[in-house]
Amino acid sequence: MEARIKDAGTQPDVMSGVQHIFKAVYSGGVPRETLELVHLRASQINGCSACVDAGTQTATKAGVSTEKLLAVAAWYENPIFDDAERAALALTEAATRLSDRPGAVTDEIWAGAATHYSEQQLQALVLMVAVTNFFNRLNTTFRVPAGTRWD
Repeated sequence: MEARIKDAGTQPDVMSGVQHIFKAVYSGGVPRETLELVHLRASQINGCSACVDAGTQTATKAGVSTEKLLAVAAWYENPIFDDAERAALALTEAATRLSDRPGAVTDEIWAGAATHYSEQQLQALVLMVAVTNFFNRLNTTFRVPAGTRWD
């Protein structure tokens, strides 16, 4: 696969804006490990190899165990994920799969997440899902191969 865009540096204002969004996400009070699991799961759903690759690396740096990294695609039944992580991953899947059904982010999913996270943290989680989906769409459209860095 060959990348369709060779020089991401042609739009420095875009990357600067995205960095401000990430700053907001990471200052929202959600554990870094959880944010990285959210990023990884959304990227898996969207089939973004560049984001899955980057996500496994950032998750490892954030302290996510190899066992969790290998199991995140099937988090539903795996007891290594705690209730707060499960709620965040359920919210991630619903918000990523909006087109799968009307009202994808149900009241039940939202309430489950709200049990474990404050409003500030919920905003950070949703922002992480949104920015991940943003990058997934860019990277898959531009055919960015795994291992490519846009920073």
